[in-house]
Amino acid sequence: MSDDQTPTTSKSRPAPGERRIQILQTLAQMLQTPGGERVTTALLAKRLDVSEAALYRHFASKAQMFEGLIEFIESSVFGLINQIAEREANPAMQCKQIATMVLTFGEKNPGMTRVMVGDALVFEHERLQTRMNQFFDKIESSFKQAMRDMYAASSTPTADAHARASALTALLAGRLQRYARSGFKKLPTENMDATLAFMI
Repeated sequence: MSDDQTPTTSKSRPAPGERRIQILQTLAQMLQTPGGERVTTALLAKRLDVSEAALYRHFASKAQMFEGLIEFIESSVFGLINQIAEREANPAMQCKQIATMVLTFGEKNPGMTRVMVGDALVFEHERLQTRMNQFFDKIESSFKQAMRDMYAASSTPTADAHARASALTALLAGRLQRYARSGFKKLPTENMDATLAFMI
């Protein structure tokens, strides 16, 4: 083999799509630190060992990075809700499985939980908080859809379904918020079966 055929070794750089995922994963990891300082692009760049300019080659702003995390949360949770709705015909079991899935997702992804409950979005663009509010509205709509069948025999099925769906959504949001604010010590799935049996 001649010299010009000798393979050259260079530091491998991740592809643009891989770098975007790496940035989002690192951001989520940094949000997992209980009582940690606010995540800035400077801190994020330092953790990734790149310049802030390198971050902005993949995301136009920090808000766009948070939107990337929110998109992951939405696609994961609502994808699973659709699967539950398709395979579970019993309305009560459907609600229980959805509630369990949301709380389990939050427990396994503490950094994402801080985004879901808004703690990580306090100093960020208000559209991010609005989007997470809509996230819980959509979960409530999923409960309402299932509960309409549960209260079909009631004289006020729609009102009953709306009231129970609202209470169940508030329970999920409250448990996730307690988890985030306890430094991830108070698990959202604690006594979950008994609580859901009482609620549903």
